[in-house]
Amino acid sequence: MINRIVLVGRLTKDPELKYTPNGIASCRFTVAVNRAFQNQQGEREADFINCQAWRKQAENLANFQKKGNLIGLEGKIQTGSYEGQDGKRVFTTDVVADSIQFLEPRNSIGSSQSASNHESSTNTGGQHQGGSRGQYGGNNNQPSYTRADEDPFANSKGPIEVSEDDLPFD
Repeated sequence: MINRIVLVGRLTKDPELKYTPNGIASCRFTVAVNRAFQNQQGEREADFINCQAWRKQAENLANFQKKGNLIGLEGKIQTGSYEGQDGKRVFTTDVVADSIQFLEPRNSIGSSQSASNHESSTNTGGQHQGGSRGQYGGNNNQPSYTRADEDPFANSKGPIEVSEDDLPFD
């Protein structure tokens, strides 16, 4: 059986960190994901997908992200149910995140936290290259990003060379 989901969208509100009685960090959040097509009025609609993160993923999300930030996540769909206040059975569907990537530069996030706490958002921009510089591009430990709506190849001349080792699938 396969139960995998990949989402890229914007947080609909600031994530709130909570802890279970056993001290495990938990964070429920909603991601707005634009649909690929426009409605009859020419507007893009979005789906609002309920998600949950646990442990370090939850702590990092709550500490480094806020409403409106673009994130990517990979996880699985989980269903459940509970008895509502009116006594009727309520069914739930959530995406439980296995990994979360922060897809916008830190300076647009506005957090004063250090970049070293960014461990749940590793590999947001490709393979490490050239020793310790890697995707961080220098000694300042700040990730380098390309906005999702910009063409990273706009100024390149000729074909783009891509090795099979760089592809994210087998």
